[in-house]
Amino acid sequence: MAMADLAKFGEGAAVPLSAISDRQGLSLSYLEQIFLRLRRAGLVESERGRTGGYVLGRPAYTIRISQVMEAVEEETRMTRCLDSDVGCLGEERCLTHGLWHALGGHIATFLSSVTLQEVLDGIPPDKLASKLEREGELAAQ
Repeated sequence: MAMADLAKFGEGAAVPLSAISDRQGLSLSYLEQIFLRLRRAGLVESERGRTGGYVLGRPAYTIRISQVMEAVEEETRMTRCLDSDVGCLGEERCLTHGLWHALGGHIATFLSSVTLQEVLDGIPPDKLASKLEREGELAAQ
């Protein structure tokens, strides 16, 4: 993830997109498009000049992953199911629509709760579904 790379390697200095491109194996032209959107959303700032590049627009602990996803217009939908009145299969909803809709809600909630700093430091255990919780939920059914 380019934002995590910037947060990790950009403390105190601007990071050129070419460095992120090399480390992350992403094309420079793709990163230029993404960082334009991130800049418009205020998540990064550009610095010009010989040592120019990008810096975070605010501290990593204040940037939620959902904000990054929204800025770059990245969806988290797992299937072709839409949340609109249009059906998944023409005019009708698919049999598993409710399942995928609920999963999408869980993903959105999780991404809203995780900050860029937590991605770097490791997601706190209280934000992860533990094995015991999952087993307990299954046993209760």
